[in-house]
Amino acid sequence: MSSDLVNLLLTGTKETLYMVFLSSIIAFLLGVPIGVVLVVTDKGGIFPLFKVNKIVGLIINVIRSMPEMILIILLPLSKLIVGTTLGANAAIVSISIGSAPFIARIIENSLKEVEFGKIEAAEAMGAKPLEIIKKVLLPEALPSIIRGITIAIIGIIGFTAIAGAIGAGGLGSLAIRFGYQRFRTDVLIGTVVILIIIVQLIQVIGEFIAKSINRKRFKFE
Repeated sequence: MSSDLVNLLLTGTKETLYMVFLSSIIAFLLGVPIGVVLVVTDKGGIFPLFKVNKIVGLIINVIRSMPEMILIILLPLSKLIVGTTLGANAAIVSISIGSAPFIARIIENSLKEVEFGKIEAAEAMGAKPLEIIKKVLLPEALPSIIRGITIAIIGIIGFTAIAGAIGAGGLGSLAIRFGYQRFRTDVLIGTVVILIIIVQLIQVIGEFIAKSINRKRFKFE
């Protein structure tokens, strides 16, 4: 393997990991509260607000219905927040906003899997909505949330590859600029192999954490 190929792949990998890491954190911080709101404000929830639930759900569905490439191009917030529409930092803004609704739905589905009897028991003991969220809903749904977040992060990796095609940097940009446009098969193969390795590592780590939480839970039960 030539030194220039190694340097290209290292730079692309660093940029991709940087985008994935920050985008995942921001999307998680945005998506989790939204997912919780969707559950608690739903009909039969612990704090039902039907109109709020419908409005939030509509916004999420609108963003999720937009193709990833269009979302990256159309969102003007990157210009306002980081001062540019190009590069990794600009892509992080678009990727985070585009991924947050997906994570919100993951959180919603995970929380709805929690047995209603446990929620009723908490309410019977006088627990307030916030206490139920913190001590019942989130802890009980944690393994499912971890698996869902793992899937979301893998999706964000694909998002960064698409963003790379329009100047965001990372392995996607490397594959387009050097692999495709300059007909370098070694670059294309290298980027694919690295992406496969990253995805597999994230999947293994996510599954390990989810199983560890389940084992500890059953142990104490």
